[in-house]
Amino acid sequence: MTKTHHQQTDSVAIIGGGPAGLMVAETLALRGITVDVYDAMPSVGRKFLMAGKGGMNLTHSENSVSFMTRYAEREAQLAPMIGQFDATALRAWVNDLGIDTYVGSSGRVFPVDMKAAPLLRAWLHRLRQQGVRFHMRHRWLGWDEQGQLRFATPDGEVCLPARAQVFALGGGSWAKLGSDGAWVNLLRQRGLDVADLQPANCGFDLDWSTFFKDKFAGQPILTVAARVQGGTQPMRKGQFVITSTGVEGSLIYALSAALRQQLQSQGKAVLELDLLPDTPMEKVLAELEHPRGSRSLSSHLKTRLGLDALKTSLLHECLDKTDFAQASVLAHAIKALPVVLQATRPIDEAISSAGGLRFEGLDENLMAVQHPGLFFAGEMLDWEAPTGGYLLTACFATARVAASGVANWLAQNSRELKMSST
Repeated sequence: MTKTHHQQTDSVAIIGGGPAGLMVAETLALRGITVDVYDAMPSVGRKFLMAGKGGMNLTHSENSVSFMTRYAEREAQLAPMIGQFDATALRAWVNDLGIDTYVGSSGRVFPVDMKAAPLLRAWLHRLRQQGVRFHMRHRWLGWDEQGQLRFATPDGEVCLPARAQVFALGGGSWAKLGSDGAWVNLLRQRGLDVADLQPANCGFDLDWSTFFKDKFAGQPILTVAARVQGGTQPMRKGQFVITSTGVEGSLIYALSAALRQQLQSQGKAVLELDLLPDTPMEKVLAELEHPRGSRSLSSHLKTRLGLDALKTSLLHECLDKTDFAQASVLAHAIKALPVVLQATRPIDEAISSAGGLRFEGLDENLMAVQHPGLFFAGEMLDWEAPTGGYLLTACFATARVAASGVANWLAQNSRELKMSST
């Protein structure tokens, strides 16, 4: 179909209508800058709404030093940005939308009603009042020879100019909600440095026996501690879920970056589990050495140590039969059980993704050094974080930095244009 061209040269184009894109739009609109938001889906914020189905985790209440460590090797880049829009500022912003928040027992911050939809509705209402224009079913295809944005729309392909372009297309997880990572090759074709997208906050595969997965798939393992074997991190308490293909859940997600890295470097990853984190090794060993008489070992483990059928069966999955005959070996396994993981689950199942546009090719305003006027925000950037509100906080914070960068860049260009015309 013939391309059509719309002249909107006074506008900043934001490509992507997730939390980062919407925050860019709001920040620019508040500065009186005309904003057009383009998204491939029929409506904005689809992944945001999906994330809210289990309780809309907005941010985390822990102290700022601990908070920043959640971004691991990208802490240095993200800390200054989050410092400008931290958890306290985010909660104030949500409150300004008419949504009250509270801190849960885990330290995570939620809306009082736990839902994402009311927050999104209030936000979109305010954005429209601020003059933000939305263009749905506009799938970004790249650039034309003049550097205009190309979009596939229900009416055919269109090419649109813009004063500046801000990309907030999300990562590579949940493709059906819009985050399909299709932008990676388009940016690479433009010469931008993009790290491969990989699953983050994801589950892992291993070969359970038919008996084990048939009996326990879908069940949670409660009150355990875990770490990546061979790593330097201390044991982390929590819980996770047995799946038919392996493991998933909050404790696994918290360790997923280190587990994924060990998989890549060694071809396998070993999850080390303490099945009784509140019971010292000495007591475990003493209870195992206690005479059990005619009772079965499983009954003995439950009676003396409180090990349920799932934890006992997990021991059988991971150990040799001979290991159960030696109290010291079994005690060690209960306190440090090696569970060998073989692969990550597919990226489209992951909660988020690692990889993306590397910070090294961007300036402090998240503008591409080699492409003035191109800005980036959110999960497109090369960082990752565990669940707990850290993902959304960084998406918002990077969006505000990018938006401020756009405003400053436009102002600078305007001054230079005036000077050149005098």
